[in-house]
Amino acid sequence: MLLGIDRLIHRDVHPDLLSHLESGRIGMLTNDLALTSDLVRGREPLAAAGWRFSMFFGPEHGLSGRAREGEHVGDASDPVTGAPVRSLYGADVRPRSEDLAELDVVVIDLPDVGARFYTYIWTMSHMLEACADAGVAVVVLDRPNPLGGELEKAEGPMLDERAHSLVGRWPMPIRHGLTIGEIARHWVRTRGIDLDLTVIEVHGWNRADTALGRRELTWMPPSPNLPSAATALLYPGTCLAEGVNVSEGRSTAVPFRVIAAPFIDGERFAAAIGAAAIPGIAAVPYGFTPLVRDHAGEACEGVILHVTDPHALRPVRSGVRLLSLIESIHPGELEERSLVPMPGESDWSPLEKLFGVEGAFAQIIAGEWDDPTRLAVPEWRDSVTPDLLYT
Repeated sequence: MLLGIDRLIHRDVHPDLLSHLESGRIGMLTNDLALTSDLVRGREPLAAAGWRFSMFFGPEHGLSGRAREGEHVGDASDPVTGAPVRSLYGADVRPRSEDLAELDVVVIDLPDVGARFYTYIWTMSHMLEACADAGVAVVVLDRPNPLGGELEKAEGPMLDERAHSLVGRWPMPIRHGLTIGEIARHWVRTRGIDLDLTVIEVHGWNRADTALGRRELTWMPPSPNLPSAATALLYPGTCLAEGVNVSEGRSTAVPFRVIAAPFIDGERFAAAIGAAAIPGIAAVPYGFTPLVRDHAGEACEGVILHVTDPHALRPVRSGVRLLSLIESIHPGELEERSLVPMPGESDWSPLEKLFGVEGAFAQIIAGEWDDPTRLAVPEWRDSVTPDLLYT
């Protein structure tokens, strides 16, 4: 398999594009977690070949990929090339016009996890719009979707645009089934973004390939709290726990594989999950003391989740069912989190932004989303068909 960055390094692209890149003034939106197939930071071999990087742009977690979730990152300089680094996760989420004024092209190489609320794709959305305004071309170096691209496995609900934030700006399902290059193509087409966009495709990937499945992909954590492929597969569902008063395991060795709180009886919770027969997962009682966020420093009880069948698992279905089960065994203990929105963002609650639906908390704990057919998004396949690059 050759990633987009691999093909660019090997000069396996159209000669006109290669000439434009080698002679142009380049900006790059990336981080240290965007590796080549040889496990080298993508910008390193390009810089060694003499490419002129005028500026780098860093998403959440920064260019290094080490900053904590939600931690604002300042501007810096790149230790590899010495070029300035403009943070797009701090005072600004969109590059300024002066950042782009001296650039001919912006190259985007970011690892995605296949979930709507992963912020890297929305940072890309701001970059696409800013480059269109500035008349700067964009080249996206594509990467596989670690959850695969089988669109019949996509899970909603579709985002209500009133929930706009850096975890979702435009309508799409939570598990979307697209690569980052396909997403860029979709937005340019459907949002009317007037942009010179090129996507350098992955060679050797098909939509059935996942990071944990029939043909497993090499796993490189795309951010500090996604350490394994199993974590990534659960993440579109267990991340919903961030909208309520339970711990999803950040600061532990198993983030997004655990759900726990001081008020949860782990034995009862595990038994309830087993009785619910949620496809593709098994739950075992598990306890820990989180160091950050909800219940930091408090002993928590809950469960650790194991993926038993990655093809049967529907992570969003699992996530909403886990929350409704907590409510059923501990009535009234589950509470919705509140958070002061960032400037320019919706004032909807964190759970409403993650789920994409107004009133999400009351609906989920009442079991209104337990029926998996409610999460079906058959219209999604039709809407993205013109943008697909892989079979």
